Amino acid sequence: MTIMKAVLLQGHGGFDQLEYRDDVPIPKPREGDVLVRVGACGVNNTDINTRTAWYSRVVTEGTTAAAAAAGIAGADPGDSGWTGTALRFPRIQGADACGRIVAAGGGVDPARIGERVLIEPVFRTDPLHALYFGSEVDGAFAEFARVPSAHAHRIDSALTDVELASFPCAYGAAENMIARAAVTAGETVLVTGASGGVGSAAVQLARRRGATVIAVAARAKAAAVGALGASRVIDRGEFADGTAPGVAALGAESVDVVIDVVGGAQFPGLLDVLRRGGRYAVAGAIAGPVVPLDLRTVYLKDLTLLGCTVLGPDVFSHLVGYIERGEIKPVVASVHPLAAIVAAQQEFLTKQHTGKIVLVP
Repeated sequence: MTIMKAVLLQGHGGFDQLEYRDDVPIPKPREGDVLVRVGACGVNNTDINTRTAWYSRVVTEGTTAAAAAAGIAGADPGDSGWTGTALRFPRIQGADACGRIVAAGGGVDPARIGERVLIEPVFRTDPLHALYFGSEVDGAFAEFARVPSAHAHRIDSALTDVELASFPCAYGAAENMIARAAVTAGETVLVTGASGGVGSAAVQLARRRGATVIAVAARAKAAAVGALGASRVIDRGEFADGTAPGVAALGAESVDVVIDVVGGAQFPGLLDVLRRGGRYAVAGAIAGPVVPLDLRTVYLKDLTLLGCTVLGPDVFSHLVGYIERGEIKPVVASVHPLAAIVAAQQEFLTKQHTGKIVLVP
């Protein structure tokens, strides 16, 4: 077989730019690569943001359903990728993948063929630079994907492909923030967007380290988020505009670490609730990337602000270990065939789910 089914992103814009095809050439593994038959792949906010050119610096609004459906007018395609450069089209998106190795390139032990693997979606080129699976290189919205052998992590687990595909991007991002913020047992951690993929992962991963977790989520999802390990769930409306209600709900200087994927107008309130010497880690800005910041808050409270994208070298291997030992669990909201990618993204944009939406090629 030389061709496969895949979803091609033909350019920046709305859902019409996603084209499901059954005649896409199967990539050949190059030196140091493996070819993985994709068993399942997860849907992420970054898929939508990449399609709409949200990463362009001229965009200041958060991720919205309207923009996701039609694209973002005025976005500059010249800096629309994660690395600040233009994307090349067509592109196969998809940052999450679980599957099995079916072929190996030069320099890769042929004994790896047949291994069940999780794909680490950030392909490091050095400690602070990377290519991103499904953005700068083709990803997992296909029957097969070519990846560096070093980023295809063998996994031994009884979980299904669908369950395993819920982990890589969201849990990798969450564990990276938690590791960078050096969360330890006994600390109090505030997690925003706690019902989403990264947020629900962060709740589990912070709790795994022995932290007390306070989650921000919609009131309707409080029970589900609490079941993941949050000791308290605060209605996200209390933090929506960054003013007094959110701070009053917790108390000023009441948490050690903030794990944030939301950004937007709530940002000042998040810094207010941090204790002196606290740490703020961010890996997303679904409510808006441009935020109000009073530098006096940062330096007078001796805060540390951490931007987190490139995974530390041990983050993903540790994550695989947590999965194999059953220390964290998958949270799958729904499953769709790959051909129904538009319906899956539309469901994602309603924000009515908890956990991950997964596609099966």
